[in-house]
Amino acid sequence: MPNADFPPVQQAGSNAALEARRQAITPRGVGVGQSFYAARAKNAELWDIEGNRYIDFAGGIGVLNVGHANPRVVEAVKAQAEKFTHTCYQVVPYAGYVELAEEMAKRAPGDFAKKTLFVTTGAEAVENAVKIARAATGRGGIIAFDAAFHGRTAMTMALTGKVAPYKLNFGAAVPDVFHAPFPNPVHGVSVEDALKGIERLFKCDIDPKRVAAFIFEPVQGEGGFYQAPAEFVAGLRKIADEHGILLIADEVQAGAARTGKLFASEYYDTQFDIWTFAKSIGGGMPIAGVVGRAEVMDAPAPGGLGGTYAGNPLSVAAALEVLKIIDEEKLCARANELGERLKARVNGLKAKVPTIADVRGPGSMVAIEFFKDGKPSPETAKAVQAYALKHKLVLLTCGAYYNVIRFLYPLTIQDAVFNEALDILEAGLLQA
Repeated sequence: MPNADFPPVQQAGSNAALEARRQAITPRGVGVGQSFYAARAKNAELWDIEGNRYIDFAGGIGVLNVGHANPRVVEAVKAQAEKFTHTCYQVVPYAGYVELAEEMAKRAPGDFAKKTLFVTTGAEAVENAVKIARAATGRGGIIAFDAAFHGRTAMTMALTGKVAPYKLNFGAAVPDVFHAPFPNPVHGVSVEDALKGIERLFKCDIDPKRVAAFIFEPVQGEGGFYQAPAEFVAGLRKIADEHGILLIADEVQAGAARTGKLFASEYYDTQFDIWTFAKSIGGGMPIAGVVGRAEVMDAPAPGGLGGTYAGNPLSVAAALEVLKIIDEEKLCARANELGERLKARVNGLKAKVPTIADVRGPGSMVAIEFFKDGKPSPETAKAVQAYALKHKLVLLTCGAYYNVIRFLYPLTIQDAVFNEALDILEAGLLQA
């Protein structure tokens, strides 16, 4: 069902020709999921250089909660570009940075004073959260969790709880990083198991008095869209308080209304100390950040935080507009509505598709996990993904076993396009 208001425009060349050029000139380490090349996009639809239309349920890996080329974001960026595009906030500051910092501090859960730092990428946000925690506690140790994804830089690669492909052939990891089990009932890891795993770390690997912070995703992203149970989060907070450890919520993928809340950590009564955010908060523009308790955020000395492009004025303008869109278009409620529709459609197929082991996720952070003969089935996930792509629906897989399909469609997607995509998905599930 093509968008009549946005007809495809073909460009010179072909997908095959560009793919050959890419393979000749860019390193294989930058893995590319598709062999077609984008020409234009709007909301949940994109067109390649040959004029083919696709429905995008990947969203640039969770970056496009307000859709491709959202006209309000485009206008905000244009207006800022006409004023200035860069000064480096640390050299000449600007009001937008301060306004956005106030907004993020106000919206992060917890009734206490907070401060906000902006950087450019999610990995930078995580690195800075670790730096801040270490400065605030005077300790070096960090505990992350199995199957977590926190980034590809040296520090965030060490925090990431998945070897292939993120840690292959890159040598020794950054020291003082440890991993504990993440609760995962689908794979037989209970909350009790996870909390006991932390106690085991304290007995076998690191003195808790050397631990600066726990870092975890309220809903794991690359790990498979598993939501941390409330009792686990409460237990983590109890252990943290007992030993003077900070609690960091990595909301890079789960934030910006994806889960039906602006911050996924709003689902818990537990208080956090630091949050990281990125991806959809910029509406496609590169921006990330750290928000946390004011006294914790003030621990690093002046000059210890920042970056040349950190809090770029164009990205700040985009993020301010994204927050308005989330509020005014009620995207948290929309996330819940769309997610329930998706889960209902897939759950209705379980009797016909026995490989569906689990359908889960808060809001629109939804995933389907596949098992066959009692074991994770990446083959099934790959087959559904391939069928969808053949019928012009872009899907992403994830999970430690690559047996999970995750859904990251824009929350602004039109109902007709969403239903069209669900029809393709259903057909793919029935033939997998």
